[in-house]
Amino acid sequence: MSGDTNTQPASLEFRMTHDFFNRRPFWLLLTLLMAVVWFGNLDYRKLVRPDEGRYAEIAREMAASGDWVTPRLNGIKYFEKPALQYWITAGAYRLFGEHHWTARLWSALTGFIGIFFTAFAARRLFGREAGLLAAAVLGSNLLYTLIGHMNSLDMGMTFFMGLALMSFLLAQQDSASARANRRWMHVAWSALGFAVLSKGLMGIVLPGAVLVLYTLIERDFALWKKLHLFSGTLLFLAISAPWFIAVSVANPEFFHFFFIHEHFERFLTKTHGRYEPWWWFIPVLAAGILPWLVTLADSLARAWKAQPAVTERFRPKRFLLIWAVFIFVFFSLSGSKLASYILPIFPALALLIGERLSRIEGRRLFWQILPVAFLAAAGLLLAPNAVRFAGSELARGQYALFAKWLMVAAAIWLAGTVVALLLSYRDKVRGAAIVLACSSLIAAQVLLTGHDSLSATRSDYAIAEQIKPYLRPGAPFYSLEGYDQTLTFYLKRTVTLVAYQDEMAFGIAQEPHKWLPDIASFKQAWIQEPYALAIMPNSTYQQLASQGLPMRVIARSIDKTAVTTP
Repeated sequence: MSGDTNTQPASLEFRMTHDFFNRRPFWLLLTLLMAVVWFGNLDYRKLVRPDEGRYAEIAREMAASGDWVTPRLNGIKYFEKPALQYWITAGAYRLFGEHHWTARLWSALTGFIGIFFTAFAARRLFGREAGLLAAAVLGSNLLYTLIGHMNSLDMGMTFFMGLALMSFLLAQQDSASARANRRWMHVAWSALGFAVLSKGLMGIVLPGAVLVLYTLIERDFALWKKLHLFSGTLLFLAISAPWFIAVSVANPEFFHFFFIHEHFERFLTKTHGRYEPWWWFIPVLAAGILPWLVTLADSLARAWKAQPAVTERFRPKRFLLIWAVFIFVFFSLSGSKLASYILPIFPALALLIGERLSRIEGRRLFWQILPVAFLAAAGLLLAPNAVRFAGSELARGQYALFAKWLMVAAAIWLAGTVVALLLSYRDKVRGAAIVLACSSLIAAQVLLTGHDSLSATRSDYAIAEQIKPYLRPGAPFYSLEGYDQTLTFYLKRTVTLVAYQDEMAFGIAQEPHKWLPDIASFKQAWIQEPYALAIMPNSTYQQLASQGLPMRVIARSIDKTAVTTP
């Protein structure tokens, strides 16, 4: 292949020495600008349901109550996930206030730091050029960028799993001294402890399974002697165990629900209603890794090739490949699927793609980028059709505005891709990768910003603002036949669920006095209250109004009506 000839090092040296993209002021300015782009719109967008509202509200209730042991959602015990992100977000609320940006801060911060640590690890493993390019890849692919700007638990989990993975790779380098091996393995064990505190046992089970697979495939059993199992396990338990012990002591029902229901039943059954076919993550990965899809295929094809045994016994690229493939297959076999579940493979893929880009010939990269230009052009042409997804006439205006944002994002992506094509054709690989990465990141941020146009259908911010003037201290507030995850965060108070349990069923079973099981119970309570509020689907309001239940409408949205007693 022309990209692997003996002339490549000289070409690479020339590019690194003479290229504009190698100048230090440029990199400092670019880093500053990308930080502004990365963090700039965290506060602009309304929280969307369900995840953003859920995790913002759990942290709000934790900060308000001062109970840092037992997580609660809408005042009800909520044990589906560990507490690390709740603690961080609740702390941010206390320091800076309850805002959109403080709710999203942990995801954005861990995503951003993860890019820099990926650059550091790739540089140590594969060289300076690979470090720069791996960071560009990770900071610009679509799924990582989107999840890094949403309030969910997946980015924190991905950061710590990625930190553990890369620290392990640095510890196992053939060139690593005994001291470096011990230091990096302790970092890896600590990161695994925080991964478990972020989202549960997957933080240790998946890395452990990958390690077993690698040692079996490579027959490198000597690797286990360099894991520092005893001191590492102590570090891991010192970080992860205290909260699990404390919450189990305070809530004896926690153990079975968290470890059995949330892990084994979630994986093996369809109990959470998130079932998708086995192939579902294939298009998720294809879209999520853009704009690096073709380069990913090239990188994976080369990752398994034998590396020179004279210089390397431990093979980091094979380990990265096994990591990515195993985690992808693991979640593909699961009975519960969400797009963000495969996010932990993206740092590994970025390392492989960055290493490949550091050696690729410009003309080859040109052909790998070309399909991205066609995709961007197609996005520009098809963006106006987004209005067809409006579920009602009321939503058409919002989708029409969102379509304009889509067009802007596609235009930026297309322009950046065209420039990257020109640079790669001239054999300026680094410049092409940086331009493509920057334009992809900016386009994704424009897409995210534009998504706020749909907030009336994705968030209860607007109706909450209408309700706030009618709130009174101590007045009951009922939520009929549903629970909007964003409403309680914006109202800064909980509601009483009526004829609805869903994910709070377990908590309600522990504290049944915190809900009403049916509409009849609500009607009886409603007519006895001197003043109360309620929110319900529009169809439920019409039904109750036709039955003569006394209500005064105070707010409406596309799908809900809020009322008070007359």
